[in-house]
Amino acid sequence: MTYFYKVRFLFTYFFIALILSTSYTFAQTQDSTQMSKGEKKAIYSSARKATLMSACLPGLGQIYNKKYWKAPVIYVALGGLSYWGISNHNKYSYYSKNLRAENDEDASTINDSKYSSDQLITQKRYYRKFRDIAIMAGALVYLVNIIDANVDAHLKTFDVSDDLSLQIKPYSAIGYNNKLQTGLTLNFTFK
Repeated sequence: MTYFYKVRFLFTYFFIALILSTSYTFAQTQDSTQMSKGEKKAIYSSARKATLMSACLPGLGQIYNKKYWKAPVIYVALGGLSYWGISNHNKYSYYSKNLRAENDEDASTINDSKYSSDQLITQKRYYRKFRDIAIMAGALVYLVNIIDANVDAHLKTFDVSDDLSLQIKPYSAIGYNNKLQTGLTLNFTFK
């Protein structure tokens, strides 16, 4: 048997197994697999509401989802990043002002730092870099806050009871041309 026929046989076997497994999967009762339109609307509208609340005021979506401990974490992260960004911006402004004073040829402006022009450029770049990092990290925390509120609202109805299980078992059987086939099987149990 050539390679082409082996591959074609495997694909055919795979698709037959896929068709048989999907027909078995959809044989469940409608009550256990589908929600009514009212239930879907309640879940998705609550997710939309939590997302909008978190977008308007960070942490408010987490409070709406009754995950109260997440709001202080968000406020501490945003507050710390704001402090870090503002202090770096103030130092950046200080060194920029002194660099202009050093290079402007005006006797009334004085460089009151102890650095030369090259050192002031280095200091200015250093604080600008960390100011920009603080701004980007703050935007990332804000975005993660919104995504977390949305995902948390969607997962309110997720079943995490003990009735769900996944078992991995070894598999062996005599297959095509009387050859032994071995592998693993995954068994999902929904009680």
